[in-house]
Amino acid sequence: QAHMVESGGGLVQPGGSLRLSCVASGFSFSIYYMYWVRQAPGKELEWISEINPSSTITSYADSVKGRFTTSRDNAKNTLYLQMNNLKPEDTAVYYCSVGSTRGLGTQVTVSS
Repeated sequence: QAHMVESGGGLVQPGGSLRLSCVASGFSFSIYYMYWVRQAPGKELEWISEINPSSTITSYADSVKGRFTTSRDNAKNTLYLQMNNLKPEDTAVYYCSVGSTRGLGTQVTVSS
């Protein structure tokens, strides 16, 4: 059964950076597309990025394009999200996901 644990969230000032990690287990991580999604207070779940198994294809939502970068290390079963130039509207719980499964998430708060 797929299991994922996100980490790396926290409180950061506008313009700051964070790097999220997601350690996966219970499935063949290296053969699956992986996704980052987020949920802001009172809002629906939002897809923000995806990456193919070989890291040759990445896609981003317009809201984060040019600021966020997703990557993966298949040897470590780990997915990453580098977030730069963070904005208050990026405040949300961030989850990694595969299929319909996601972890418990990590809170990112962008505030001065």
